[in-house]
Parts: sequence; structure tokens; C-alpha cells
Amino acid sequence: MSLKTFIDSSGWLAAILILGSYTLLSFGKIRSLSPIYQWMNILGALGFIINCAWNGAWPSVALNVAWMAIGIYALRRNSRMPRNETGEAVH
Repeated sequence: MSLKTFIDSSGWLAAILILGSYTLLSFGKIRSLSPIYQWMNILGALGFIINCAWNGAWPSVALNVAWMAIGIYALRRNSRMPRNETGEAVH
């Protein structure tokens, strides 16, 4: 795989992950507290960081660094929350 193909694939995969996580959340298939939601956003942001940095889109890089940091923070915070009988985090 060439570097350009990797960069392009990173951007497309990022779009699929972030749109997918938003779609699943919007249709009630996952919850915002679920690890899968956070991981989809973290990995999506990483893909956009790679793609946007390569293409010199620095405002988008900054946005996705913040997006990724929020996802990492939420993942860590949510993993420490108490759980109910079904294993879901409760707040």
C-alpha cells in the first residue's frame, strides 16, 4: 500500500467511523456511555488527524485532536462509573 493510499484510506475510514457512531447513537443502537461509541470516535478522529495533517488542513487537525481527547477522557471516566445489573454505566 502506498503512502497516499494509506492517507486516503485513513480519511475515508474516519468518516465511516464517526458517521457510523453518530448514526448508531441517533437510532438508539448504542449509548453515549458505551465504549464502542467512544472508540469509534477516537479512531475516527485519529484517521482525520492523519488525513488532514497530510493535506495541511490544520483547523481540522485541531478539531480532531480535541475530539479525540474528549473521547479518551470520556472512555476513562465512563470505565470508572458504577454499573447496574446489566453492566451499563449509571450516573
